[in-house]
Amino acid sequence: MEALTEEQTHFLTRINVTASAFSFGGSFFIVLCYLCFKELRKFSFKLVFYLSLSYSRDPREGFLCYVQGYSTQFFSVASFLWTTTIAFTLYRTVVKHKADVEEFGPAFHAYVWGTAFLMTIIPSIGDDYGPAGAWCWVRTETTAGKVLRFMTFYVPLWGAILFNGAVYFQVIRMLKYATRMAVSMADRQRQVEARPEMKAMNRWGYYPLILIASWTFGTINRIHDFVEPQNKLFWLYCLHISTASLMGLFNSIAYGLNAAVRRTLQERLDQWWPDKYRLWRPAFRDIEDAEELVPLEQKEGP
Repeated sequence: MEALTEEQTHFLTRINVTASAFSFGGSFFIVLCYLCFKELRKFSFKLVFYLSLSYSRDPREGFLCYVQGYSTQFFSVASFLWTTTIAFTLYRTVVKHKADVEEFGPAFHAYVWGTAFLMTIIPSIGDDYGPAGAWCWVRTETTAGKVLRFMTFYVPLWGAILFNGAVYFQVIRMLKYATRMAVSMADRQRQVEARPEMKAMNRWGYYPLILIASWTFGTINRIHDFVEPQNKLFWLYCLHISTASLMGLFNSIAYGLNAAVRRTLQERLDQWWPDKYRLWRPAFRDIEDAEELVPLEQKEGP
């Protein structure tokens, strides 16, 4: 196959629109929870809020196509970078035992939005934004466009994946070491304290997997297109667009549906649901007393 047919391109666009709708719903769920429930506005959840706010993928045509190209580049890179701030927060809290993570808020904003802005401006120098298949983004008609796409998008993406992976590895190793020490010393209190920390890591540690799952096929597809530009693989494009467009939904499952959110939703339902319809009231199961975000509120260590 030398190129995608018009019918195939329309099919990919439908995949993009459908998957993006699910992701928008998932991101909207996180944003709505953050805005409606004050008890969920902890610093850790603020980072998730900004991450969800950064999700943007909305196919357009004409002039709005260029708007979408800029917004896709800017908010996608920003979403990658917000995950590195989450990783840094976990590392400083769990490994370094510091309780000053909220002081880094302004620096996080400058780092994320500034870097995303720079990565968005660079492709515009050569007027490389425009229609790019099923969505509007950095065009790849020229070799320069392909190089710019890799340098301004996939380099930050896999840089974030590698950084998150290295940080999470150190954090998990630290927690396992602390747990083994507590067991050997019969320190039951430390064992109890470590449980919510490990549970939080199990939850927060999903995001590197989400990044990998969402963009592995996209990376493979772009490398293939760079090596064989005249041989488009339709099935690979389908996997690329569907997984990338579902990243917002994956985020909402990994971050939004934790014990803190489920507990808050259950409490609100208990207050608002009419007593006469109590039998039909939804129940959020597996709501545990341990707060999953405890690691981000530790006291200053020695």
